[in-house]
Amino acid sequence: MALRIEREAAPGVVLVALDRPAKLNAIDLETAGELTSLWQELRYDASVRAAVLTGTGTRAFCTGIDRGAEVPQPPSPYAVDDPLLRVGPKANDLWKPVIAAVEGMACGGAFYLLGEAEFVVASREATFFDPHTAYGMVPAYEAVVMAQRMPYGEVARMSLMGTAERVSAERAHAVGLVSEVTEPGGAAAAALRSAAVIAAYPTDAVQGTVRAVWSAKEAARTQAMAQAPALIALGNLPPDRQAELFAARGGGGRPRVR
Repeated sequence: MALRIEREAAPGVVLVALDRPAKLNAIDLETAGELTSLWQELRYDASVRAAVLTGTGTRAFCTGIDRGAEVPQPPSPYAVDDPLLRVGPKANDLWKPVIAAVEGMACGGAFYLLGEAEFVVASREATFFDPHTAYGMVPAYEAVVMAQRMPYGEVARMSLMGTAERVSAERAHAVGLVSEVTEPGGAAAAALRSAAVIAAYPTDAVQGTVRAVWSAKEAARTQAMAQAPALIALGNLPPDRQAELFAARGGGGRPRVR
């Protein structure tokens, strides 16, 4: 199992943890499948009224797709097979609230998960960044997701700066990505406290509220996501060149945190 699941972590709340700390909780194909199955299962579990999503350990919430995952692609600039498109709760028609608890790094494909959480709680040592451009890739889906959670200029800067710069928890809080900043190691506990409050309310009203808030941005998100496959196909370097840049990633010095 690539997920650690704690049922009744608080009354009516399930804690879901990405459990690959040795891989910085990167998502391989097994993990992606487990997430999809879990969200679909929770749709039918009346005992669960809210969820907290986090990562095992304090080094990383999630670092996106596992670089070792092999995902064959169709020979068309208009189609991209992306296993992360189905890892979030909304993609699986789950309208029970999900709160993300971030310790350490959250980068790249982690934004698929953060983008489908109701809100984000983060340790003050958490950082957010998108490495795609540094490795010759277009962060199309990630940028679209973050553009619905952060101001345009902040998303553009994070997407363009790649590995050179990381957004601190304090900065993420200031621009609206993070709703609460905790002491190190405290993000999951804070998220569970909020989830327990929400889970105590009538669940139909809560799920209707989740759906209402999501609908405010759903149309724009759908239109923007539709452009992503062509942008990725046209803008990405060939996989072997991406791998070369990734292998050389240690030469750039420590990224600046702002």
